[in-house]
Amino acid sequence: MAIDRRIRKTKALLRSGLTDLMKQKPVNKITVKELADYVDINRGTFYLHHKDIFDLLSSIESELMQELKDVFDKYNFEKQQIEPLLFLTDIFHFLDHNAEIVTVLLSSNGDILFIDQMKEFVKEKCLNNWMHTYSVSDPIQYEYFYAFIINGIIGLFQAWLERNRKESPEEIAHMAKRIICQGIEILN
Repeated sequence: MAIDRRIRKTKALLRSGLTDLMKQKPVNKITVKELADYVDINRGTFYLHHKDIFDLLSSIESELMQELKDVFDKYNFEKQQIEPLLFLTDIFHFLDHNAEIVTVLLSSNGDILFIDQMKEFVKEKCLNNWMHTYSVSDPIQYEYFYAFIINGIIGLFQAWLERNRKESPEEIAHMAKRIICQGIEILN
């Protein structure tokens, strides 16, 4: 059953409002009243959808994780070698589509545990494929390589945001692929 248009609109308002407020202060300093006033709804409407601010944040994070999983589900990491440029392009489209909330989550007001959860998810999905594809026999070396790559991708994303996403997701994905492939050469 499709979600009522008013519910979708309210959820979008709450997501946008929480994102805006988290640009100014940590989530634990944001009240339901403040958010409701900010998005011009009453608190009762908020409580129809969420029990508190943390429940709203958790809901937003769950939606983001599902979107990320959907990107990964397009690729069969267990059975085939993945074309890095296509995959990275899809990742950067995901980041572009969710730029505001991901930026806030990466900020000092964000949720580092959620970012760690996303990193761990990506690692689990990519680990076997990368180790097999690039003949990495030393798991310790892979751990360092992965830390370098995932934090580099995050840094690249943040730099892209600071430049107001002037380059397309395809251009950023191409840069990321070059960085990753040059790093892989060191492993071999």
